[in-house]
Amino acid sequence: MKIRGFEIVSKYHNQDISLPERKTTGSAGYDIACAQDTVIEPKSFKFVPTGIKAYMGKDEVLEVYPRSSLSFKKHLVKLNSVGIIDSDYYNNPDNEGEIMLILYNYGTEKILLKKHERIAQGLFMKYLTIDNDETEVKRLGGLGSTGN
Repeated sequence: MKIRGFEIVSKYHNQDISLPERKTTGSAGYDIACAQDTVIEPKSFKFVPTGIKAYMGKDEVLEVYPRSSLSFKKHLVKLNSVGIIDSDYYNNPDNEGEIMLILYNYGTEKILLKKHERIAQGLFMKYLTIDNDETEVKRLGGLGSTGN
């Protein structure tokens, strides 16, 4: 029985994708890497594919944070600060639940991110809901699909 974890998105099968892993026993986050070489031009943003998706319990979320070295070594920031990957994002019909990072290059030179380069870290967390929260709306799509 699967409880929580990562899988490779089907379009990346047989493409040597790195599944996230913790690097030490004391690490809280699972390192997330690029699925392909990606260039980000100065003063521009880009969606960076990871080739992975995450599954978890209905009362859990995967929080995705940029690696600390991303900003001071590469001049890149994650535009939405913390990415929230909801449990129902997994296997959605638009993109199968692929985790994408929106990175902005605030530097003056283009930045090359190499395939397998670790760019983020993910933490699985439990969350709480309020009394009488009876939402039954089902996710219909991928990125940004829950509304404006």
